[in-house]
Amino acid sequence: MKVIVTRPRDQAGPLVARLEELGLEVVECPLIEIEPFEDAVHVEGYEWVIVTSPNGARELARRANGSLPKVAAVGPGTAETLRELGIEPAFVPRVSSQDGLLEEFPRSEGRILFAAAEGSRRRAIEALQADFVPLYRTRLVAPEQPPEGDVVVLASGSAARSFAALDADVPAVTIGPQTTKVAQGLGLRVAAEAETHDLDGLVGAVRRLASR
Repeated sequence: MKVIVTRPRDQAGPLVARLEELGLEVVECPLIEIEPFEDAVHVEGYEWVIVTSPNGARELARRANGSLPKVAAVGPGTAETLRELGIEPAFVPRVSSQDGLLEEFPRSEGRILFAAAEGSRRRAIEALQADFVPLYRTRLVAPEQPPEGDVVVLASGSAARSFAALDADVPAVTIGPQTTKVAQGLGLRVAAEAETHDLDGLVGAVRRLASR
């Protein structure tokens, strides 16, 4: 089976290696680029900082100005990245989505900073009355020609939007329910969704699909 990996080239290595260990052929086709901002992230005076992606975790660790308050991570992949950076998340919702965050987030009277991608969905920010700081911009990348494969791995809504623009009829494996929702809304066929919303979950979903 030939698997199309759409992550940015500098972040695709671990997924590519795991898939190749399964004996799968991998086609690297980066469909998004991460453009970090450089302004310091001022965290003093906040009780919580919420990050929603591994990219956000890396940017928070790199640019935080002051001692970090409690950090909430949306998704096990985000939590894992924080730990790799020496930051232990104080809260990780069981459901890796903004809805899961809202349902499970501990209520507090302190100030909350929502640190995520530019253009992030506003529902959780408004519901938590949080301040918002953009950490990076996601740019969609169009390859010279659509990649060929038996399945495409989509690890974000942005990747789903970029792949949908190619008009390629390839079933998708998604990292979680939010990416599935975006992909299906764009008319993509979702063949499998990761049971855990991280690298292990993606690899497991592709492995199950390949064994059918």
